[in-house]
Amino acid sequence: MCLAIPAKVVELLPDDQAVIDLGGVRKEISLALVSDVAVNDYVIVHVGYALNKLDQDEAEKTLALFAEIGQVAAA
Repeated sequence: MCLAIPAKVVELLPDDQAVIDLGGVRKEISLALVSDVAVNDYVIVHVGYALNKLDQDEAEKTLALFAEIGQVAAA
């Protein structure tokens, strides 16, 4: 099973690379598979690659669900 996570783009780099923020963790990823990505856009990330752009509202809902799952698992 695979899991793709929504993440916010915080910096665009040369060569189709970007830095994303995922809950305070920053990671460099590839944007080679998507186009027209800008800073503050949300993308779905899997294994270091952005797979597609995601609407901000949907990204925030999904991240809230992940946070809720984490709280339940911790309890």
